[in-house]
Order: sequence, then C-alpha cells, then structure tokens
Amino acid sequence: MSNRCRWLPVLLASLLLMAPPPVGAAGQLEVRLDGLVLPIELDQLQAWSRNPRRSRTELGIWLELLDDRSRADLVLLLNSPLLPDRGLALQLLQSWSGRQVLDEVGELLSTDQPGSGALLLSTLRSQLQKPEPFTAIDLLLAVPARRLSLDLDGVLALAASWRQQLEQQTVALRRLRQLPLPAQQGPAAAQRLAALNRSMPQRRLLLKVAHRDQPLELDLWGAAAPRRRAWVLLMPGLGGSSTQLSWLAEGLAQRGWPVLLVEHPGSDEKAVRQLLDGRRPPPGAETLPDRLADVEAVLRAEAVGELPRLGGSVVLMGHSLGGLSALMATGERPVPGLEQRCKRALKGIPLINLSRLLQCQLAQVNLPDPTPPQRQVTPVEAVVSLNGFGSLLWPGRGLDQLKAPLLMVGGSLDLVTPPVSEQLGLFLQQRDPRSRLALVEGGSHFSPVRITDQKEAMLQLGEQLVGEEPLRVQELLLGLSADFLLALETGTALPPQQRRQDGVRAYVLDQAEAQLWSRRLRR
Repeated sequence: MSNRCRWLPVLLASLLLMAPPPVGAAGQLEVRLDGLVLPIELDQLQAWSRNPRRSRTELGIWLELLDDRSRADLVLLLNSPLLPDRGLALQLLQSWSGRQVLDEVGELLSTDQPGSGALLLSTLRSQLQKPEPFTAIDLLLAVPARRLSLDLDGVLALAASWRQQLEQQTVALRRLRQLPLPAQQGPAAAQRLAALNRSMPQRRLLLKVAHRDQPLELDLWGAAAPRRRAWVLLMPGLGGSSTQLSWLAEGLAQRGWPVLLVEHPGSDEKAVRQLLDGRRPPPGAETLPDRLADVEAVLRAEAVGELPRLGGSVVLMGHSLGGLSALMATGERPVPGLEQRCKRALKGIPLINLSRLLQCQLAQVNLPDPTPPQRQVTPVEAVVSLNGFGSLLWPGRGLDQLKAPLLMVGGSLDLVTPPVSEQLGLFLQQRDPRSRLALVEGGSHFSPVRITDQKEAMLQLGEQLVGEEPLRVQELLLGLSADFLLALETGTALPPQQRRQDGVRAYVLDQAEAQLWSRRLRR
C-alpha cells in the first residue's frame, strides 16, 4: 500500500466502514483489492463529483477526508470528458489493436455478464455516437449490467509491470555504458557541411504496379552514374512519408549511394491524417502484404530497366514497420506458433512495446509466399533496420538463416520497440560477422522522423513522442549507416565503438559485445 496514490488508502479504508448496499443494486461498482470487496454507489460518486461541498451521502462524507490537492485531482478526473475526439475514438475501436486493448480492459473492469470486453465495447461505441460529451462515470452508468467489478489488484500489478519495464530499460543503458568499447569521435558539424556542400538531384518517378489502382510514387536521390556497387531502397514506417526520411536519402546519396525512397499508400502519413480526422481506422499489419508487393515491384522494375539502373545489388533499409518490411522482403517469415506466443504476450495492456500489437495482428494476415532465392532479381547487399522489431515473429534462432549482413539501430528511450526486447534478441540470432547492433543514447522511436511541415499528422501525436530535437540524432544515424555500408563495400566491418558526435552518444556492438551485454542484463 505504501506506493499507491495519496488518496487511495484513505478512501478504501473508509469504505470498509460503510454499510454495504443491497446485493445486485444497479449502478454499483465493486472494487476488489487484497481480497476485499469494496462497494461504491456510482450515483453517489457522480453527485459528489458535481458538487463536492454539497454532497451529504456517506461516500461524500468519507471523500472529504482527502487532502485538498487529491480531492481536486479526483474531481477533475471524474468530470473530464472521456475521448473528446469522437471520430478518432470510433475508428480506433474498429481496429484490431483497439479491440485487443479493450478485451484486456475487460479483464480488469468486468460485469456480472459473460463477455465483458464486448459489452464495454458496445457501450462505449453507443456513447460516442451521442452528441453530448460524457465522463467515465457516465460510461460506467450506461453499461447494461447490475454490477461492475474493478480488479484494482490487476490495475496495480499492470502499473508495476510497466514501471518494471521502464526500470529495466534504465538498467540496460547503465550496463551498456559499462561495456569496454573504444571511444570514437564523429566528425564535427563544420567538417560534415564542408564535405556535403553540393545538393543532390532528386526526381519524382511513377511506377505502375498490378496490385494498386494508382502508380507508386518514388523519389530518386543521387547521380545517374552511381559511385557504389549497391543502391538503397528506403521505406518509411507505419504512418510515415517519404518526406520525413528525405534527409536520410539525400545524405546517403551525397555519399555515393543512389536511393529510391518509396511511398506506401494506405499506411503512410495521409492514412494517419485520415485517422485523426475520424475518416478511417488506424493502418496496421494488414498493410504489410501491399508493402511487400511494393518492394518486389520496385526491385523488378529496376532490374528490367523500367526504372533507372542503379547498381548490381540493393540495400533494404526502413524505419519501424519499414524495417520489418525490409527483413520480410529477404524472404523471412514468422516462425510457426505466433498465435500461441501472442496469447502470452498480450496478457496485460502493452503500453510499453506497442509493436507487439502489430506483430500479433500478423497472425490474422495472409502474407505472400517468399520469393525463392533463384527467382530474386536483385541480390541483397544488406538490411538496415531503424527501430525495428520482431521478437514474437522470430524467437530463438528464427533469423539465423538471413543471408545478408544486418544493421539494427535502436534508441534508449524507445517505448514502441524497446531495444532490449525487440533488437538485441534478434541481433543475437545473426551469424554474419559483419552485422552490427547500434543503440543511440537518448534516441526515441521517432528520432529518424524529420518534421518540416507543422501540419504533418505525426506532429499531432505529440512532440514528446516525436522528439524535441532529433536533428543531432539523425546526423549520427546517417554517419553510422554510411560507415556500415562503406565497410561492407571495402570488405571490412564497422568496428565496435562508442561514438560521440555533437553531444550525442551511440554504442556499436558486434556479436561478442552484444552477448556480453546480454549476459550482464541477466545478472
């Protein structure tokens, strides 16, 4: 009880003294805690929230024992409109991920009828379709059940689990700092600008593809006569746009690698804007087959001359879902048993590691069969995955057959694809000695996303989520990616290191260093 909020012990202890209402009374919320059942009349709670000073119910009298700040916070919470953006909320409820989260909420807030999650879903949808705003109490009173039961033990256990995951991420960074990595100073900003003072040509290309009604939009960065043996196919993440990664495409092109930056309709920034406007459900894993078809169409078009010829091999590179697309474009598919793994992984609401919702949705998606190696039109030089994921897709040694070297990059503040659970485990399966794992201290999941238009949908998701100042992180990511590719071209490997550049620090690990980090995390 010592770590619970200030007002909770007073409230729960006081409720023990109240005479219990009649069994099965309508509008009753039973709070379950430490084996106790504490009944609360919702109409009394609503009356107190509307006018605390005038409430003369038993519950109101006991709530007056709270200190002023706790009482004000509780009144604000109880009177705040729930889900004010109704269009967005309705679309989220229609999505696979939204239903999974609500099912888990149904395990914590249940009714005296079977199928609590479905009952809560229908009630919430009904409330959202009404014109007037509603509060949490209004929603509870609208549930067609005699009793509601809140598993406060489960809520506290879930909060403790989230807190533990955050603490584990802090410990992981501390252990990472202790690895014996040689220090390396990245080039200063003035040196980088002097080396990259020429602008890169950019062309918008349109490619007709059989699986889409409209041509695929591609941005080609780089000179017509490439200086490298490989070219880069760059893919944005879910809800991302080609504009958001143009800084990376241009930077790689300035260093000699031609880059084709692809826009994936249906899972791009336009789709997120339609979601925020309440005009469509959120895009998810169901978009992956079209993304893979995009990749295959682009590779084939480049190989047969429908697009400019760019090189003899390709680097598949992407952010988040784009990184997953890159891995799957090499022929990788989820290891059998995904549904069973997801039943265990989705116990509890995955607010930390949201990628698990996408991974588990893939169990419901018909992925295309991988292209056999003899039919692949362009050899894969390497795979670069920025803030990638796949722990549920490839547990154990599921990625050990990947035929190309892999660079996995994560951020220490990434709560969407946490680096220990989503990148370290996958990297340890890699057998290619040239593969590397890099973690940027202070990097978030959206650090690779560059926002230039203040109206972009990504910005509406919150500045803290996108990152307040990702430009220095992006410069470091560009340098790491280019150095990794250059080492492959020269027949060497990027050295393990602790790289510092413009106040940003990154840790580059090979297999030996990653295994050492993993062992120290198990202490």
